[in-house]
Amino acid sequence: VPGGSTFFWRGSYGWDLNDRDTLETQLNVFADFQPKLSQAAREADVLFLANIQPELQREVRSQCRDARFVALDSMNLWIETTREALIETIAEVDCLMLNDAELRELTREPNLIRASRQVRQWGPRVVVAKQGEYGAAMVTEEGYFGLPAFPLETVVDPTGAGDCFAGGFLGYVAAHPDDEPEHELLCRAMAYGTALASFNVEEFGVERITRLTSEEIAERVGELQRITRFDEKPIALRD
Repeated sequence: VPGGSTFFWRGSYGWDLNDRDTLETQLNVFADFQPKLSQAAREADVLFLANIQPELQREVRSQCRDARFVALDSMNLWIETTREALIETIAEVDCLMLNDAELRELTREPNLIRASRQVRQWGPRVVVAKQGEYGAAMVTEEGYFGLPAFPLETVVDPTGAGDCFAGGFLGYVAAHPDDEPEHELLCRAMAYGTALASFNVEEFGVERITRLTSEEIAERVGELQRITRFDEKPIALRD
């Protein structure tokens, strides 16, 4: 938009990088934006409604009616100022992705399992709760699945980790167009989302992501599988 300014968010991270304070949000050109998608975009197989006003998300959703899997992200600003509109938009998607604090705030429910059940009653069949350094959890009709974050000693910039998680998650779904996006496939998608997010936080902005190779991603997904797998050996319990 000539002469316009981009959407702007400013936040502050403290000692605990899982928590951040929103200091300023400027809608700028998004305030009057009316999305008009190309025909190719309208035919998207997998759709991600990234964080912006719920009304804009709903407009994009209305232009992509043939998408087989639609996910939505949001933030505390829209939960606090446009909650009802956000819930109406959530009803039109397959998957809601929020961080754990946002999920609790949206549903007014402190327990993540009950909060996820509440969201599923609104329409989505999949709920993903992003939990920063503690990983992510997913609730579907088939049950619960959780993954830890990839263990890192150095975290440079957590900004954008949630978007990278969504990109990895939905990218995996999009890479399997002949498979239904059911629980088992989405569990594997969680691993790819977790791996992508772990690379993102290693450097500032998207610097690390721009140099990523498919081999690096596969190696990190394999390591996630290794550290979350164990063999059951029952013990004899006394009666």
